Amino acid sequence: MAETILNSEFPEPPGVARSAALMQSFAARMGRQGRRVVLITSGGTKVPLEARPVRFLDNFSSGRRGAVSAECFLRTGYGVLFLHRARSSFPFAHHFPPQTWLAALRPTRREAEAPGGRLLLEAEASALPGFADALLTYQEAAEAGTFLAVEFTTLNDYLHLLQAAAQALNPAWCVGSSAMFYLAAAVSDFYVPASEMPEHKIQSSGGPLQITMKMVPKMLSPLVKDWAPKAFVISFKLETDPSLVIDHARRALKTYCHQVVVANILESHRSYVIIVTKDSETQLSLSDEEVGKGMEIEGKIVSNLQSRHMAFIDEKN
Repeated sequence: MAETILNSEFPEPPGVARSAALMQSFAARMGRQGRRVVLITSGGTKVPLEARPVRFLDNFSSGRRGAVSAECFLRTGYGVLFLHRARSSFPFAHHFPPQTWLAALRPTRREAEAPGGRLLLEAEASALPGFADALLTYQEAAEAGTFLAVEFTTLNDYLHLLQAAAQALNPAWCVGSSAMFYLAAAVSDFYVPASEMPEHKIQSSGGPLQITMKMVPKMLSPLVKDWAPKAFVISFKLETDPSLVIDHARRALKTYCHQVVVANILESHRSYVIIVTKDSETQLSLSDEEVGKGMEIEGKIVSNLQSRHMAFIDEKN
């Protein structure tokens, strides 16, 4: 049902075929290396309200959790396919926002004086703490081909790219149970079908705006059952009411039959989560001391999920 709606109501955007080919090549390379691989979805999607869009309904997400998690997975030896919202947090780079560079960098020679016409810059290490390690880790992953970033912006982009990524990682000869899906993106719940969109910009002169939107089909079901049935799949559940979070996580596990829900509360999501499976609940938290040292909860999440993934692979084999 969900896949039928995807094909009928969400036209495939330009560029998806090219991205799909890149993801297939990446997955095949990880398979040849016998490397575990994780697909991380990160950031929010936006839904156009017009066929020639000026206005959008946007799900805000900084993408920080996905970006930090990607760093952790790379450091543990995973191949990382990073499906992210354009201009959201990017692994390693998000630690160093543009204004940091403006304050930290100093030109050492003018461009005309530098060898080969290059611009040479320098910075005090204290002005960019951790930058050298971050740069080396990123460049090593890029050069080894263990990191691939693919951008999305709209809900259409995301849904088609998710399907393409899942199908790339599915074949047993390629990755199969060695694939993990870490679905941290904030995906829109509502959309305007293309057949019901006005072609041109909605005019404010028409008075108050009333829009009827449809529910976005949940793609977790076809992902688990059809697109990548051998994969280890994690979804995320964010709530504002602590009394609901476990029940909602368990409901998701029962509905979609995947392996793990990472449940968290809005007020404490950076320092406390619950890893929920069909038969367990594991609380992960940061102490005040760990927070003071700059530790991030994603390190504990990734460590926990890595162990569960290894057990999952052993069971399947």
